[in-house]
Amino acid sequence: MNLGETTKSSFWANLFKTPTEKSELEEVLLSMPPFQNLNPSHLKNLMTLMHNRVFASNELIFHQGDPGSGLYIIIKGEVIISQEEDNERWELAVLGRGDFFGELALLDDERRSASATALKETQLAVIFKPDLDNFVETFPKEGIKILRGISHIVATRLRNLNQDYFNLYNKTRNK
Repeated sequence: MNLGETTKSSFWANLFKTPTEKSELEEVLLSMPPFQNLNPSHLKNLMTLMHNRVFASNELIFHQGDPGSGLYIIIKGEVIISQEEDNERWELAVLGRGDFFGELALLDDERRSASATALKETQLAVIFKPDLDNFVETFPKEGIKILRGISHIVATRLRNLNQDYFNLYNKTRNK
């Protein structure tokens, strides 16, 4: 490497990254069901607990089997969720601005069931489980709104998955 060349390191970029512009983060949060019904002061309190992270294109955010530690909210960019089984990689979803992932880490202490990778430079807001637990303990009414919103989305995803499974089962049965 030449002395004049520089390389981009997301480690250092994340270490010295300035906080997400509050208006942009607030706009995304208010578009998401778990956060829509929070009163403005509690929303601002919650936003102070969030960590800003930027990932480079094709950078791994977390790997299947890692301990679950927090919820990731996409402010900018795209993330692919994938699962590996028997040396094969299955792409489960591509997510964009306003989507979130990793929510099960807020509900249980299990390991990650899939991997998440940035498809292009991606800005995420992250809330870690201990911080959300503290928020829920401090503001129980608002915390219940958030947990209900997350639970509703998890339930909707499970219902959709059940319907997909049922449709696939019927398709193979009718052949």
